[in-house]
Amino acid sequence: MKKTLKITGLDCPVCAEALEGDICKIRGVKWASVDYVSQTICLETENEDVVARVIKKANKFEQVRVLEGDRYALNKNSHSKEWLQIILSALFFIGGLLLSWLSENRAPRIVVYCCFGVAYFAVGYPVLISTAKNVSKGRVFDENFLMTLASIGAVALGEIAEGVLVMLLYQLGELLQSIAVGSSRRSVAELMELKSESATLLVNGGTKAVNPEEIEIGDVILIKAGEKVPVDGVLLSERATLDTKSLTGESEYKIVKSQEEILSGSINVGGMYEMKATRRYEDSAVGKILNLVENASAGKATPEKFITKFAKVYTPIVCCFALAMAIIAPLLNGLIVENKFCFVGFPRWLQSALTFLVISCPCALIISVPLTYFSGIGACAKNGILVKGATYLDVLARAKIVAFDKTGTLTEGDFRIQGVYPAEGVTEIELLETVASVEYGSAHPIAGAFEGHNRKYIFDSIEERAGEGVIASLNGEKFLVGNEKLFLSEKISMQTIDTAYTAVYVARAGQYLGAIEVGDKLRADAKPSLSALKKQGISRLVMLTGDGKNRAEKIANELGMYEVKSELLPDDKLTEAEKLKGEGTLVYVGDGVNDAPVMSVADCAVSMGKLGSAAAVEASDVVLISDCLSEIPKGLKIAKKTRAIVLENIWFSIVMKVAFMVLGACGVLQLWLAVFADVGIMLLAVLNSFRVRFLGSKMLK
Repeated sequence: MKKTLKITGLDCPVCAEALEGDICKIRGVKWASVDYVSQTICLETENEDVVARVIKKANKFEQVRVLEGDRYALNKNSHSKEWLQIILSALFFIGGLLLSWLSENRAPRIVVYCCFGVAYFAVGYPVLISTAKNVSKGRVFDENFLMTLASIGAVALGEIAEGVLVMLLYQLGELLQSIAVGSSRRSVAELMELKSESATLLVNGGTKAVNPEEIEIGDVILIKAGEKVPVDGVLLSERATLDTKSLTGESEYKIVKSQEEILSGSINVGGMYEMKATRRYEDSAVGKILNLVENASAGKATPEKFITKFAKVYTPIVCCFALAMAIIAPLLNGLIVENKFCFVGFPRWLQSALTFLVISCPCALIISVPLTYFSGIGACAKNGILVKGATYLDVLARAKIVAFDKTGTLTEGDFRIQGVYPAEGVTEIELLETVASVEYGSAHPIAGAFEGHNRKYIFDSIEERAGEGVIASLNGEKFLVGNEKLFLSEKISMQTIDTAYTAVYVARAGQYLGAIEVGDKLRADAKPSLSALKKQGISRLVMLTGDGKNRAEKIANELGMYEVKSELLPDDKLTEAEKLKGEGTLVYVGDGVNDAPVMSVADCAVSMGKLGSAAAVEASDVVLISDCLSEIPKGLKIAKKTRAIVLENIWFSIVMKVAFMVLGACGVLQLWLAVFADVGIMLLAVLNSFRVRFLGSKMLK
């Protein structure tokens, strides 16, 4: 079973990694991922007992607590305690500096030390406690340890003011980082406000207030002006005006008529109306959105995985290098200068080693990379694009080939009868009633074209043949409804028709009864969306369809697509998708119901199915809430910007770190400047990650 736990109190990415390691060791945990940015634990376990053990382990880890009840609650800490500690420390630090400059007498010197001591412990005691706890548990190489070592080392060298300033600047940086990351969390958490806190249920001529989770399919709900729709349903009243911006990113109001679908999370901006629930809360749009966003942090992108592995080996290496700098460098200096085995310039090399350690802290990378992906996923969600993890955001950014299913993707999937051609001696009504009887209960989109026509027969058995049609049996007689392939395989002669639509041929007991043209129309946003994808660098747009060649090529020409693979059976479509994948990163866009095999092959599967479709959500990696193709170029733009910012942060952090580390090793950079540089690099990288959020907000306008 899969489970997501919302937590609070996880205050550093290194701690998240340590907690993840502890959880993975619990027996019965198949897989676990702890995300510092989103403050979540995503895991797969054998049963609920294992989940209980995970919760117990998490609650014992540092200050971490698993949130109960409202799993979407945010930690609304005002940071007043941290600000008070920093201000108190700064005041005593400045007082100590002033006293040290004003007098050199013994009495004031003691006061100076007292001021520096208060300033140090006011901000340093949490770091010292964390260091002691982590070292006792074998977790040595983290930022707390580095700052403790650096500050105590500075004091040991007689640079008391510098040691205090190191801790003060570090804690100030941690506070600013926490505020920045919290801002990003709140931005994504705004999505959680889609959920309605209560619903008005109509029962026995009266009303009853219930939680959305209590609503059952078929319940009639009253939606008042300004209220959010609690679950998916159909409109019973004549008309409703909805604000769907939170769901789809579209600012224009949506007008819904009687018996049309309403997605949960929409806001009623018109008069009061009644609706009938068609899905339970957990299967509705809001439930799916919250579940997907909540679990999105579990799928880590390649750069995230690289940074995690990099940090594991990087920190121990730089610590060993700093140790060598503090010990071997002065020994070599003694051999060269004094010509004997002794330490020469030890204080200078120790300070350089401490400076090197401080600037080498990889926080800028460990925080900014997942934070950027987190912001990217949030920006997509606000524009009606649900991405199941950073992995797929990364794939979208690298995509060069996009393949499309036709029916329900490039076209509306709403089939209508375009022409009826009965054979001699057969009436149109007889032909239509025969097909309606055979197609009754079929999930194929074409079957929808015959709804409303009378059923002439009730068959003993019905067999659907993928990519060919349907064979029904009644009292030993066979009825065939399908394409040319079905008739050829059954060796039944027919009169083919030349059409750009889908031709449905009909036969009974080996006798040809006639043909029916069935077709749907292109989506209004299909052509501009494909044009936008080309402008964003997609080199190949391919249509994969089971439709006939004429119809497929006609659609492709209207859309400006140059690659068409038509008359494909499901296995053929899978083969073509595998070929495309071998030629580059493949994104496949389908309806999420009949294309599951192809979606499993693609590097990234995008579902055009409405969010209420469980099959669409399960089969795809990206879900388009409003069922609009125009969301794909938006998602691609956000994905590319996200990846670009991730790479910017990686290169910026590494280059700046290396430059300052060299300066520190050469003794040019003072210890407090090293802390300032480290905090500055981290904050710049974090602020740079926010550009993704601004891009997402800009698209909404």
